[in-house]
Amino acid sequence: MRKTVAPLPEMSEDEQPPIKPLSAEEARRLREEHPPVSPWWVVGGQAVVGLAAALVAWTVTGKSSVGWSAGYGALAVAIPAAVFARGLTGRFSSVNAGTAAFGFLLWEMVKIALTVAMLMAAPGLVRDLSWPALLVGLVLAMKVYWVALAFAPRRRTRK
Repeated sequence: MRKTVAPLPEMSEDEQPPIKPLSAEEARRLREEHPPVSPWWVVGGQAVVGLAAALVAWTVTGKSSVGWSAGYGALAVAIPAAVFARGLTGRFSSVNAGTAAFGFLLWEMVKIALTVAMLMAAPGLVRDLSWPALLVGLVLAMKVYWVALAFAPRRRTRK
């Protein structure tokens, strides 16, 4: 069975729907209805999930080294995320669009390098390291990014 896609109708530049800029009131209302998610909300969520993963791993296996491994895995995500959040919320992060884009890329590279360094240091820092537990903590902490978007605090709209 062959699938085809209907072609888009051809429009000249005169027929294109106009892009209407928002008024100040419309922009304010849009920001109130859809507030940005704080990066600190995400970092806090990662810390809570990491603590929970460590306690569950310790309780289920009965080995403290497994709990420490899971906790360290979460820390390998949360600490670089905190450094990234601090860098993005700094005073130079939003001077202009170019500075913001450069800052985002710079702090993202710092976050990745710090995560890799923490993972490389793990065998020397965590006694009887359990790599599977570390990876579980790491993955659970990374998934907080999506959960934080779903459960982010919302401002109440006045009626």
